[in-house]
Amino acid sequence: MMGIFKNNRSRSRDPFAIQEIPERDFRLNTDRNLDWVEESFEVGGSAEVQGDRGENRRGGGKEFLGLALGQKRLTVFLFFIFGILGILFGRTAYLQIIRGTHFREMAEGNRIRTIYTAAERGIIYDRNLKVLVKNVPTFSLYLIPTDFPKDGEERASAIGNLADVTRITPKEIEEKLEEASSYSYLPIMLRENVDYEEAIRLKIESSYFPGLDLKLESRREYLSGGASTTESLSHILGYVGKVNREDLTQHADYYSTDYIGKTGLELFYEDVLRGQGGKKQVEVDALGKEKSVIAKEDPIRGKNITLTLDIEAQEKLEQIIKKHLAIAKKSRAAAIVLNPNNGEILSMISLPAFDNNLFSKGISSEEYAALINDSNHPLFNRAVMGEYPSGSTIKPVIASAALEEGIINRNTSFLSVGGLWVSSWFFPDWLAGGHGLTNVTKAIADSVNTFFYIIGGGYDKFEGLGVERIVKYAKLFGFGEKLRIDLPSEAGGFLPSEEWKEEAKGEQWYIGDTYHLAIGQGDLLVTPLQIAVSTTVFANGEALYRPHFLESVETEKVPVENYLIRENFISKENINIVRAGMRQTVTSGSAKRMFDLPVTSAAKTGTAQWSTAKPPHAWFTAFAPYENPEISVTVLVEEGEEGSRISLDIAREFMMWYFSR
Repeated sequence: MMGIFKNNRSRSRDPFAIQEIPERDFRLNTDRNLDWVEESFEVGGSAEVQGDRGENRRGGGKEFLGLALGQKRLTVFLFFIFGILGILFGRTAYLQIIRGTHFREMAEGNRIRTIYTAAERGIIYDRNLKVLVKNVPTFSLYLIPTDFPKDGEERASAIGNLADVTRITPKEIEEKLEEASSYSYLPIMLRENVDYEEAIRLKIESSYFPGLDLKLESRREYLSGGASTTESLSHILGYVGKVNREDLTQHADYYSTDYIGKTGLELFYEDVLRGQGGKKQVEVDALGKEKSVIAKEDPIRGKNITLTLDIEAQEKLEQIIKKHLAIAKKSRAAAIVLNPNNGEILSMISLPAFDNNLFSKGISSEEYAALINDSNHPLFNRAVMGEYPSGSTIKPVIASAALEEGIINRNTSFLSVGGLWVSSWFFPDWLAGGHGLTNVTKAIADSVNTFFYIIGGGYDKFEGLGVERIVKYAKLFGFGEKLRIDLPSEAGGFLPSEEWKEEAKGEQWYIGDTYHLAIGQGDLLVTPLQIAVSTTVFANGEALYRPHFLESVETEKVPVENYLIRENFISKENINIVRAGMRQTVTSGSAKRMFDLPVTSAAKTGTAQWSTAKPPHAWFTAFAPYENPEISVTVLVEEGEEGSRISLDIAREFMMWYFSR
C-alpha cells in the first residue's frame, strides 16, 4: 500500500492526483481510533502508554491527565443539559407569553398612571338661601409609596431629607409609610391645609423629591364656630373628614384621599353632597411627576341642598338660651322650633356645642381630648340623642288616649285633694291640698297629677287606660321609636311594659308603675324631638309629620307628603278638647306669663324628676298662633328645676321676637 502511494507521488504532481500520506500520520490516526474504543481513563487518572501506538500518541510513553465518558454517563449528561435548556425555554415562554401582558402593564404603569380627581361637594343653604357650608381652596401634601426609595440606607436617608422638607418628624413619616404597601400607587397624606406661602416652598421642593406631590383641593368651611355666634349649627351640619379603613370597607368606590361626611347632615346626605369623582391618565417621569395628560374625565360636583332651617331664628334662639343659662348658672339645654303643618325644622339647639371647623381643618389631639373629656359633652346632640323622663309634657297624649277610648269625656271630673292613697302608698299632687274638682281641660292647664293617676291606672271602681293602652297611644304620637329625622344617631326613647319589667328587673308591674307612666315619670324616656313632634299634632289638629331639615335638592323640592307619618288617629273633637286645655294653660294655668305674646298661644309645662340628689329637668312646649299655628317651640333645660320658669322664659322670649320681627 505504501508503495502505491509512493509511485503515485513520484509519477505525477497533478493536484488532483492521489497524494502520499505519511506513514506516521496514517498510523497515528488509525491507532487513535482504536485506542478510543479499547481504552478509557477516569477523570484525573494517569496511564503509561506502551508499544508503538502509545509512543506515537504520547511521544515516548509520558504520563498525562485524560477524560473519557462511557455511554451511560454521556446519556445522563445530555439529559441534564437538555433539561436545563428546557427549564430556561419554559421560563422564558411563561414570562413572555403567559405573563407578558402583566409585565407590560407593570412597565407601562411606571410611565402612565391613572389619577383620581375628587368632586367638589355641594353647598348647603338655609331656607332663605344663606350659605351655611361652602368650599374653600386648600393645599395638601401627599407621598406616593411606590416612588419612594425602598432600600434600607437609601430609604433612611430619604426619610431624613423628607422630614427636613416637610417639617414632619421622621417617626411620623415612617408610621405613615408602614400603613401602606411600598409598591402602592395610592398617595399617603403627609399634611393638609397647608397655607399659601408654605405651599409655594413645598411645590418647589417636591419637584426634585421622588413621590412627593402637592395638590390643590377644597375643604369645608362652616358658618358655625369662629366669629359666628351659631356654634349650635355644628350638631346639625356635622363635619367631613378623611376616609378611614372602616369607611373604605363600607364604600368600595371611595379612595384613600377622599373626604366623607362623619356626622350631621354631611353624613346623612353624603350621597347627594359628594358628587362623582373624575379621572385623568397622565405620563410621569422617573420621579413620578406628571409630564402630560393623555386622557381626562372631569368630575361631577355634588348637588346643592336647601334646608328648612332659618339661620336668623337659629342665631336668636341660641343667644336667648345662652343668656338664660348664664343667669340660672346652668350649662345644658336643647330646643326645637318646628313648622307644625309639615314637620319642617326651623331651628334646633343643643348646648353646649363645638366648632366643627376644628374637625374640617384637622383637629389636634389636644383639642379633641378637651372635647371628649368635657363633663358637659359638647359633641352630644341632646335634641335628638338625649333621653329624659317627659314629666307633664306627655299629659296631652294621655288625655287624648282616655278621650279616644271613651274612658272620659269633656265633662268627666275628679276631686283633687292633694294626691291618692293606694294601700300604704301615697301618690302626691304637686299642689298641697289639691286643685279641687278637675275636668280634663283644667287637668292639662294646671297639670293636675291626681286626674292623670286616675285616667291612667284607675282608682277605686274607675277603670283607667292601663299600661298597654298608654303605650299604644304613646306610639301613635311618635314615642318609643325613632322618628327618622334626617340626622344620624337619633335615639328612640323608651316605653316600659309589664313584660319588660319582669324580664329586666325581675319584678311584677304595680299600679304605681302605671301612675308614674301616666304623669311622665318612672321608666319612661323621651327625646326633646319626640315632645316637639307630639305637640305639632295638637297644633295642626290631625297629623304626625316626620321632622326634617331637607327642603330641596338643587331646585327640586321634596313633597310634604313624603314626610307624613300618620293622620286622623285621634278624632278632631278629642284633639280640640286637648287643644282647649293647652290654651287654658296660657290663659289661667301654669304658663300665664305667655299671655302677653303678640299672638295667641297654647302650651304645656313639665317638671321631670330623675334623681333624688339633683334638680329636676325643666320642660316647656307650645305652639302659636292658637287659631292657625305657624310654629311650635319645645325647650328642655337639664336640671332647670321647673319648666314654668326657665324653659318657659326661653320660649316666651323667642316667640316674642319671632312674631315681632
